Amino acid sequence: MPNSDDRIATNMRTLLILEVVGTSGEPMTPTEINQSIGLPKQTIHRLCATLVEEGFLVYEPNGKRLRAARRARVLGAGLLHSSRDHILRRQILVDLAMKTGETINYVIPEDDGMSYLDRVETGWAFRVQLPIGSNVPFHCTASGKTFLASLDIRKRRAFARGLTLERKTPKTITDPDMLLRELTAVARDGFAIDNEEFMDGMVAIAVPVTDDSGRFLAAIACHGPNVRLSLDALRGFLGEFNTAVEKMRAVLA
Repeated sequence: MPNSDDRIATNMRTLLILEVVGTSGEPMTPTEINQSIGLPKQTIHRLCATLVEEGFLVYEPNGKRLRAARRARVLGAGLLHSSRDHILRRQILVDLAMKTGETINYVIPEDDGMSYLDRVETGWAFRVQLPIGSNVPFHCTASGKTFLASLDIRKRRAFARGLTLERKTPKTITDPDMLLRELTAVARDGFAIDNEEFMDGMVAIAVPVTDDSGRFLAAIACHGPNVRLSLDALRGFLGEFNTAVEKMRAVLA
């Protein structure tokens, strides 16, 4: 049952709003958010407006529903990064890097693409440099495809047709229908491949990490130069990747 206004400390109200939005699988209206909190109508609208103004929430294009904005995602990622979960997550990435002998990345979605939150470098002298904090496109990277493939069909179609499918290399998919066909295969197979679509001479594989409700949290990805790393070799890592994903889900649960 919703709380009454006088039972919620003032400094807790915005945190409760962020919690409700953060745990929802869909954007929400202020009224829907308030069903879990129980504040006066004017109060919930005022607090939501403040969170939008400060960059923690953002309205969908229709101007009615709210979702987490960059500051809220950075806050969440920062809390996760500084917790014991970060240490456990890091150990899973280190273990996977040792088993594959390749650079392993932990990648999360942002407004403008996929962001590299963590990585464990390979020992190879010849490698592709994409440091922590790098931002890469959705449509032509293995990690980006895993995120797009996690969306329901309607959102996936809207995303593919709304994105600017910039050609990065001669192999970049720039046709929305072709991209949608590939995303269908990614959703079916549980992994995505980048065959020199983002960067000439680079190949990559990624698998999604989801929560208990099946919602996309991040991707675990591996990339390298194709002069020493083939697509077949990447697919050969899938068993190790899937084991790492199960361990990661246990850590994040």
